[in-house]
Amino acid sequence: MSIRRTVFVPDEYYHIYNRGNSKQRIFLSKKDYERFIALLYGTNTNKSFNFFNFKKGGGIFSKEIRDPLVSIGAYCLMPNHFHILITPLSEEGLSKFMQKLSTAYSMYFNEMYKRTGGLFEGKFKSIHVENDRQLKYLFSYIHLNPVKLIDSKWEENGIKNLKKVFEYLDTYLYSSFLDYNGQNRREKAILKLTDFPNYFPSQNSFKAEIIDWLKYKE
Repeated sequence: MSIRRTVFVPDEYYHIYNRGNSKQRIFLSKKDYERFIALLYGTNTNKSFNFFNFKKGGGIFSKEIRDPLVSIGAYCLMPNHFHILITPLSEEGLSKFMQKLSTAYSMYFNEMYKRTGGLFEGKFKSIHVENDRQLKYLFSYIHLNPVKLIDSKWEENGIKNLKKVFEYLDTYLYSSFLDYNGQNRREKAILKLTDFPNYFPSQNSFKAEIIDWLKYKE
């Protein structure tokens, strides 16, 4: 996989996403989700990476990542695609990180399911965040993706049961929603919130923002 030639500017913000070839699922089991999340942390380094070395002595999240390539503000994994909110720490940082992440996960997936060929639908897609309003919105957009798994038309029809939605999001382990909503878990090490605006100084302010978007009806 070649390095992407697009120049990503340090300290700018990017919405990164990609999906499986022909919209096929890229996560088929709990183990798949957990491997990708572990790789979000472990491949974020300019140094060489060997997943199995991280598995020794307490697991991947017990190891300090040195010389990181990017800072991650939010993420969400869905059955056939993913979203990541990123700011690069160098001009080549974002491309290198996505190359390492995509390659490592594709190798794992192909070995696990005895398949060959590309897993993702080409190179990752990126949207440069143009303003503060767009950036703040992305925290809600990314974290609300799983709602589509229980109500695919909620954006058109609105949400009738907020309690049900929050109960679902509070059990959805494959995004950073839980880290913003007050849970203290090891996966929070993936995030580098000091490199993003402090839109949500408290759990309540984050929840209020999510509720505002859930109540919004197109």
